[in-house]
Amino acid sequence: MTVLLTGAAGFIGFHVANALLDRGERVVGVDSVNDYYDPALKQARLDRLEGRNGFAFHRLDIADPAPLFELVDATPDIETVIHLAAQAGVRYSLENPWAYADANVRGQIGVLEASRRLPRLKHIVYASSSSVYGGNTKIPFAVGDPVERPVSVYAVTKRSGELLADTYAHLYGMALTGLRFFTVYGPWGRPDMAYFSFTKAILEGTPIQVFNSGEMKRDFTYIDDIVEGVLAAAGRPPKPDDAGRAHRIYNLGNHRAEPLPRFIEVIEKACRREARKELVEMQPGDVKETYADIEASRRDLDFDPRTPIDEGIPRFVAWFRDYYGV
Repeated sequence: MTVLLTGAAGFIGFHVANALLDRGERVVGVDSVNDYYDPALKQARLDRLEGRNGFAFHRLDIADPAPLFELVDATPDIETVIHLAAQAGVRYSLENPWAYADANVRGQIGVLEASRRLPRLKHIVYASSSSVYGGNTKIPFAVGDPVERPVSVYAVTKRSGELLADTYAHLYGMALTGLRFFTVYGPWGRPDMAYFSFTKAILEGTPIQVFNSGEMKRDFTYIDDIVEGVLAAAGRPPKPDDAGRAHRIYNLGNHRAEPLPRFIEVIEKACRREARKELVEMQPGDVKETYADIEASRRDLDFDPRTPIDEGIPRFVAWFRDYYGV
């Protein structure tokens, strides 16, 4: 099987690509390799992928349709599209909303339009986010919960991607599955995420900022569990519902809301150092708690996250020390 994988140089994309290659699939990877965070880390991921049989990389921007259309026209045997490319980050979306409109809305349209040109297409799996739940107070978050009150530009663009997918399923009979990721972490992760910046600061002996004085909870989901969920979804195209739309959305989370202070304690233990904490206010666009209801994911995808932070965080810290030589 040939898979078009967008965001191949990204954190989740890198791990998904490796898992697909391990299964003997052919992976056509695309990424713009932008500088939202250190491009050298993205290139290091790519260097590992490009040394593997079955992987071909194309540097392009999914918001620019011409090169994307040219690529799919030259690769008509693509059967599955796994669309992970996005402009990530809640706080940065308040500083540069244009980047999110381009990557997450225009880019979503670009991938959907490109996919329409594939004669053997069976399924599109795309990344959404737990951020779409906004400030919902009902816990845990379930796919059927209201998502009309997002609290960040990032969340708006990810919800827009879901609505676009639903519309394309209706208009063109395409099979699509959206996955709402909950705070993914692990080796080769993103430097803008808290677990990464906390680890760096603790090992350097510099303060960490603890938002809302630590009164926060997150559903931290280890990368290996996420990859299993993505691959399970990719292999199970949804059937049309009563309205004739073959589009489903699932939560991929660990089904556990960890208090921020405990999360920091686990990082401290893995680093064998105590953090210097600076208590700060809640940031605009942020939420106090995330917690995934994964009943539907378990039922339809056999999704079974097994990695607690007590196992996942030490694995990340070990990778961090090795990668950065600290």
